[in-house]
Amino acid sequence: MLRRVPVHRSGIRPHLLLGGDRELVLLTGLMALTLTMAAMNPASAAIGIFLWFASLGALRLMAKADPRMRDVYLRARRYRSYYPPRATPWRDK
Repeated sequence: MLRRVPVHRSGIRPHLLLGGDRELVLLTGLMALTLTMAAMNPASAAIGIFLWFASLGALRLMAKADPRMRDVYLRARRYRSYYPPRATPWRDK
C-alpha cells in the first residue's frame, strides 16, 4: 500500500510581498526611499513616490502573470546563444 503524504499549499506557494516578487519589491522600495531621502526636497519626494507606485504596479502585473518570472528570466540569461555540437562541454576542440 502506498503511503500518502499531504503537500501543504503554504510550502509551495511563491513568496510575494504586496502582490509582487519579494526581492524586487524591496529593492524598488529601497531605491525609491534612497531617491526621496537623498535630495530632501519635495520634487524628489514626488518622483520617488511615483516611481514606487509605478514599479509596484508593474511588479504586481508581472507576479499575476507568473509568480516565478524573475527566476525564469535569470535562468534564460545564463543560456548561451550557441551550443556547439559536441557530446560534452569539456571535450577538446
